[in-house]
Amino acid sequence: MPHMSDDSKLDYYEVLQISPNAEPDTIHRIYRLLAQRFHPDNNETGNADRFHQIHEAYTVLSNPEHRARYDINYHQQRQDRWRLISKGAKSENDFELEQNARLTVLEALYTRRRMEPEKPTLFTTELESLSGRPREHLEFTIWYLQQRKFVTKDDQSRIQISADGVDYLEVNYRENISQRRLQAKNE
Repeated sequence: MPHMSDDSKLDYYEVLQISPNAEPDTIHRIYRLLAQRFHPDNNETGNADRFHQIHEAYTVLSNPEHRARYDINYHQQRQDRWRLISKGAKSENDFELEQNARLTVLEALYTRRRMEPEKPTLFTTELESLSGRPREHLEFTIWYLQQRKFVTKDDQSRIQISADGVDYLEVNYRENISQRRLQAKNE
């Protein structure tokens, strides 16, 4: 069975551009559409690598047994992704903790916008429960992100990432991941 490798961590739902709650009929329909678009024989939009990813994702998600096994890992990784700071996090200072918190809040909002574009907002209480970080600790983070125009709040105090926030996250996320990998190797 194809599965997410530790190196690539390919998100099959993202590959097929579907919700983790998608019905089998939806998975099949989307697969056919994407496979046709990216098939290597398609002279206009063919892409062999993309087609291979789409086929691999479909192979796993269309088989109920394989999908159930995949979902166990998928949901665990997704849950881990939402955590702002693990209990054993080591940091040089409070500045570094706050910078990591900002990037993680932006990542949560970015993920929400990509996965649920029709409902791209989160309440502070949702960020609180997803991160395990008290609202009082998130207030400064959210204030800063608003001042920089990386996030906006609507009339109901729901928060969403802005285009500037997306740009900032994409630039700083890679740098942050590289630093974490270096720290992990040195430990």
